[in-house]
Amino acid sequence: MTVHFIGAGPGAADLLTLRAVRLLASSRVCLYAGTYLDQTVLGHCPDGVELIDTANLDLDQITELLVRAHESGHDVARLCSGDPSIYSALAEQTKRLDAAGVPWDVTPGVAAYSAAAAALGTELTVPELAQSVVLTRAQARSTAMPATEALANFARTHATLVLHLAITQIRALADELTLEYGCDCPVAVVYRASQPTELVLRGTLADIADQVEAADLRLAAVVIVGRALAPEHVTQSHLYDPKRSRPKGP
Repeated sequence: MTVHFIGAGPGAADLLTLRAVRLLASSRVCLYAGTYLDQTVLGHCPDGVELIDTANLDLDQITELLVRAHESGHDVARLCSGDPSIYSALAEQTKRLDAAGVPWDVTPGVAAYSAAAAALGTELTVPELAQSVVLTRAQARSTAMPATEALANFARTHATLVLHLAITQIRALADELTLEYGCDCPVAVVYRASQPTELVLRGTLADIADQVEAADLRLAAVVIVGRALAPEHVTQSHLYDPKRSRPKGP
């Protein structure tokens, strides 16, 4: 049997892929992180499924559950918030499963930053203004960041920044980013993107911390910083330029 690491998306039950829904429906055991997941996602699970909230479990306990289900001959749906390629502890879990001889696979999901951009109705890349998106996080009571990945290093690129796990440090982060982006740089915070409790805050580096604190946001929020959020002028991209030479049709 197989452990399926499945991108649960940002929370909305209808933003899972068709493959994810199929695997959920065929798995007898489902492990999920209840802190970030909208419970409606679990509606894709079959009757009689064993549901396990991993929010308060450590990696050893989670691995034990996965191995036990495998030994019982059950497929397992291991739901990951957003997409498994970002902050999912996929590497840590799969190494342990390899050591235990448990087969696994990965199904991608809609990333939280993508759902946040959709909620904002914006593109994170704008021609000649921002052509790169940096996905990073803040460090507080968490794993240390590599020295080369200091926020100041990313800020110097003036790319669009997407900050995960950063909402409780918003004031300090805004102050630090102001040095490179300027106090008038647009910022958006999207709380629980795509879920019924979704909240969108728009502002600048000068006032976003006040808004976040007034809304008392403490988790499940994505912070996006960059001029692409409110471009004064949008240059036409080369791809769609009518002057660009194109092959003649048949």
